[in-house]
This record gives sequence, structure tokens and C-alpha cells, in this order.
Amino acid sequence: MGFSIMVKRILALSQGMLFLNGVIPVRADNPIIQTIYTADPAPYVWNNRLWLFADHDEPNSKTYIMKDWRLFSSDDVVNWQDHGVVMSLQTFSWATDRAWAGQVVQRNNQFYYYAPMQHRSGAMAIGVGVSPNITGPYKDALGGPLVSNNGIDPTVWIDGDGQAYLYWGNPGLWYVKLNSNMITYSGSIVTVNTGSGFQNFAEGPWFYKRNNVYYMVYAASCCPEDIRYSTSSGPTGPWTYRGQVMATAGASFTNHPGVIDFKGNTYFFYHNGALPGGSGYDRSICVEQFTYGSDGSIPLLKMTTAGAPQVGTFNPYTRVEAETIAFSSHGLSTEPTNDADGLLHVSTITNGAYIKVKGVAFGPGATSFSARVSPVSSAGGTIELRLGSQTGTLVGTLKVPGGGSSWSTVTTTVSGATGTQDLYFCFTGGGGNLFKFNWWQFAGGGSQTTTLKTSTTTTTTTSTTTTSASSGSGCAALYGQCGGLGWTGPTCCVTGPTCKYSNDWYSQCL
Repeated sequence: MGFSIMVKRILALSQGMLFLNGVIPVRADNPIIQTIYTADPAPYVWNNRLWLFADHDEPNSKTYIMKDWRLFSSDDVVNWQDHGVVMSLQTFSWATDRAWAGQVVQRNNQFYYYAPMQHRSGAMAIGVGVSPNITGPYKDALGGPLVSNNGIDPTVWIDGDGQAYLYWGNPGLWYVKLNSNMITYSGSIVTVNTGSGFQNFAEGPWFYKRNNVYYMVYAASCCPEDIRYSTSSGPTGPWTYRGQVMATAGASFTNHPGVIDFKGNTYFFYHNGALPGGSGYDRSICVEQFTYGSDGSIPLLKMTTAGAPQVGTFNPYTRVEAETIAFSSHGLSTEPTNDADGLLHVSTITNGAYIKVKGVAFGPGATSFSARVSPVSSAGGTIELRLGSQTGTLVGTLKVPGGGSSWSTVTTTVSGATGTQDLYFCFTGGGGNLFKFNWWQFAGGGSQTTTLKTSTTTTTTTSTTTTSASSGSGCAALYGQCGGLGWTGPTCCVTGPTCKYSNDWYSQCL
């Protein structure tokens, strides 16, 4: 989880104004999550979507106060949807503290979440959460630890022959061969000689295979830590040290790697303390895109505020959860919704706060905008729809009525939203919390009609969807991409009057 058990706790860097209560002055897309502090990224690709598992640093921490594991996902690597808490210390009756760095893999139509936590005995142990859904909730698969040798930071890989390996490290590096049930292992725990083939191994291993080469990317030289890597021709070594991936930088004295291929590109995830108020105990996940050398080498990467480039564009003409964010400010947060029509909503919306959604493809033009909202203040508030920046072109204004606390779907006209633009939801109103924000959707002239069913109202709007076949009817593709999450075929539409999908909050049958 990016912490050396053998090293005394290091004092955090000076914190300044906490981002949860202050203004974020930058307009960049790193760190990629701003609503909470996140650490120890564990990316995973499933169903043509990039999923990011993370642990959660409680704000204003002077040590590692971590109680749960969170999940985010993206179709384009820049706009990230928050899925909330998927597992917590309460999931494991034997755990008492330290919800630290884990990793997820799918097998047997189940998702397995390997995570370290403190056993009631006081030692660190690795447990296994299991769920039939990637979004959880995850349940304790064993009722006790899988391994318990005071190690942390598990990383898992299923090789081409079906054999699964679980590595973990700090202060040493160990592995076991997992059985096909993924919750037991064969043989004994194997200790890896980190004095041979590694350089200054500390913790945070990330194990994967590419072009018949096995990679072990890890945190080195705690503390402060940098990221290095070694490679092997086999899953258990021998290992050859290859070099440094990322030098020590930022306000965090730890780091933790996660490497993944997605839609033809390769991404390196890490954490730092870049958000205001950030430190070695209040960290934030970032991402960079990179290209391997011709010899399979990983280049030396730098931490940036720009982050990775967007893959494709974002479709505003399907329903979008409001907690889908490229960047945000002023302490916006998310929480489980009390609206029957959704899972989470954006909360703590105050005057001057904003949400940025990057690369929104309006095409020839949107004509209306609908949002699912609930007032908090008696006066409600306003959502200004702006392009390019917080002070960019105003294309629409939606008034959120005050009074009461019920959810409603409110619609306003839009003019000038054309082409591909960065979209800003700029929130205005009186003091304190203004309202809650569940989901949104644009509609365009001359497009098909979509009926959005909500818990209290039914609103008919128009929307533009992208299809790749004229056969079939009634398909609304996930973010306008055929073959996206939940679709059974390579095209948006399937034969017959119904859509086939597995997650109805991402796509709708008409």
C-alpha cells in the first residue's frame, strides 16, 4: 500500500488548505480523482471498459487512516465514474484496521479482490473478497486470511496455461501458486531473493506478462520511494533488473504502480500528494500513457498535471451519471443516493464549484438539457452549462428549484453546444449546500425520442445516438460506442425490438 513497515512513520509534508474545503486552482486532469483522496491504483480491463480499484485515505490524516476500497471506471481514460465503496474492513470480521493496496482479477464468473489488512492478532494478512459483479459488493470468501506472514500489497496474474500466481511484498517478496478456485493455494509460500535481480526492492509489486516477458514493477528505496522494474522469462524468475520507471517526486513519500493496456494504448497509474492538502498520508491517483521500447523496456516517466490523452470522445446524448468527472473543485463529493433512480449522486455542491467533462461530442448541436436533481437549500441553485472553461461560452442555464427534498427531472433549452468541447457544469447559488445532482442528458434536434423513467416523473426528451447498423431497433449505445459495456454483439443494435445489455444504468432499451 506504499508504506514500509520496517521504517518509522515519516511526518507528512505541510498540508495547507485541504482540497475538500478549498478551491483547486489548476485545470489539469491529474490527479484523476478529486472528490476524495485515493491511493494504490489497481487498474483492470473488463468488458471494453477500464476499471480502477483504489484504497481511500481519510482526509487530514497524520498516519494511514484507511477503512474501505473504492472503484472508478472510464471509457476514455479521462472521464471517471465513481462507483463508491465496493468493500470495507467491515466485510472481514477478522480485520481491525489498514484497508491497504489490493488487486482484482476475474475467474469462474467471479471477481476476486485480494487485499491486505490488519488481523485482530496485530499482524498484516491478505484476505480475499469475492463478487459475481465487478462493482460488488464483495464478500469475504474465506472467513479468514488467505496468507498471513505480515506481508502486504498483493498482485495477481493468471498465466496462459491457467496457473494463477499471487505475489506480495514488504519487507520481502513472496508468491504462491493459487488453485483454480482462486481462494486456496498449492505448496508453500515461496520467498523470492530480492538481492538478486532486483534493486532496492521495498514494496508495492505489480506483476504482469507482455510478449512472453514477465514484468515486476515495484516501489524501491523506501522512503521516499521511486518506481523500478525487473523482468523474467518465467513467472517465478529468475529476475533481471531493468531500471527506473519513475523518480521520487511530489508530496507523497510513497508510490505504487499499476500498468495496463487499454484500447491499444499502455497506461501507468501511480499516486502522489498533488491535490491541495495532499501529503504522504493523503494521496491522489494519477495516470500517464507510455510506449514500450523495441526491446520491451519501460521508459523513464515523469509525473504530469496533464495526464493521459482522451481515447475517443464522450457522448452526451445518453444518460450520464453526474459522478462521471474529468476534474472538479470546491469539495464536491459523492454519496449513495436516496433517489430510487440511481446508485450515487454528487453532493456538497456549493457556489462556485464545478464539474468538468472532457471531450464531449455535441455534433451538429444540442437543443435541450435534462438533469435529475434534489434541493438542499430552500433557494435551490443553478447549473450553468459552459464550454471550454469555467468562464467559457454559456450555452444553457438550468434552475434547480428550492424547497422540499424530493427528486425531480428538470429540463432547459440549449443553444450553441456544437462540435467536440470540454463541458463545465458551473454551480451557483447562495451560501452552503445547494442541491444534489444524480444524472444528466442532452438532446438534439431531429433525433430519436428517448423516454427516461425516474422514480417520481417521466420525462420525454430527444437524443442522438450512434448506431452502426440499420437492422434492429431501440438501441442506445454506451457513450455512443458499439460493442461497449453490456452489449452482446459487435454493433449497437441487435435484431429484434429489444436491446441486450447487462447494466441498465449505462444503456436503455426503448
